Amino acid sequence: MDLDMRRVRYFVAVAEECSFVRAASRLYMTQPALSRQIRALEEDLGVVLFLRDRQGTVLTRAGHQLLEDARPMLAMSQAVQQRVRMANREVNHFAVGFMPGIVVTPIVREFAAMAPQLEIEVVHTSISDQVDFLTDGRVDVCYVRLPLPEGMFEVVPLFPEPRVVALPRAHPCAELKAVHVEDLRDMVLLQDPQDVPEWRGRLPRAPLVQQTDAGRFPVTIEECLEGVASGAGCYVMPAGMAGFYRRDDISYLTLEGVAPRMVALAYSKHRSMPELNQFAELSRRMLGPGPESE
Repeated sequence: MDLDMRRVRYFVAVAEECSFVRAASRLYMTQPALSRQIRALEEDLGVVLFLRDRQGTVLTRAGHQLLEDARPMLAMSQAVQQRVRMANREVNHFAVGFMPGIVVTPIVREFAAMAPQLEIEVVHTSISDQVDFLTDGRVDVCYVRLPLPEGMFEVVPLFPEPRVVALPRAHPCAELKAVHVEDLRDMVLLQDPQDVPEWRGRLPRAPLVQQTDAGRFPVTIEECLEGVASGAGCYVMPAGMAGFYRRDDISYLTLEGVAPRMVALAYSKHRSMPELNQFAELSRRMLGPGPESE
């Protein structure tokens, strides 16, 4: 019997979160689907990995042993995949990942002039899959919004990005330029409140899409914004993304009283390429002072 590494990864997420609900949210899958995968892993191994009771989800003795062995196994698996994909590339290939709201064209243009021997590719990512593009070797470097999993990447912080709140155009505050988070207590937040720890307002009661311990929330940004436009609530996002998701039926206001998100450049600690430091230094010089330098 060969271990299914995908199921092992799911197991580690449940073990670290001590919750099938939180792990499903972290993995961007439904809780029933995650439970089926863990049950299949237990059947493959012939052991029980978790005990579930009113106190939560706890590891069995076998589960503790698997967790101890699984983390280095997954790290090695990711490193192997990355090295194989890198080896399959042309030597002069350099891929840069970016996401909505982070303008990279001036940096890529200048870097291309500095390193004419490289064939540079620009790859679009999103907040939900930025880590995947780095770990599986699809990009050499990636502009990300922190946080990232600790210990996996070299991270170069660039600038703090303020956050905005999306409100329906008909909302009384829609014509303002800024609003404090405390002034939105009567609004429903259409996302996991862990994304906005300062939130003290309402959470949705009606079923939406994704289950977490705090409620049910839409999965994609597009679904969240549909909810905003229909008057179901509000959604908080990095300021740079507001222009990308511009809509006539939604207003974006600077949200005061919440911490900004840090924009950074990240690349794998297993990646060895002299141009990485060169690109990182260029990014720090062109983006480091603040978002206005974009």
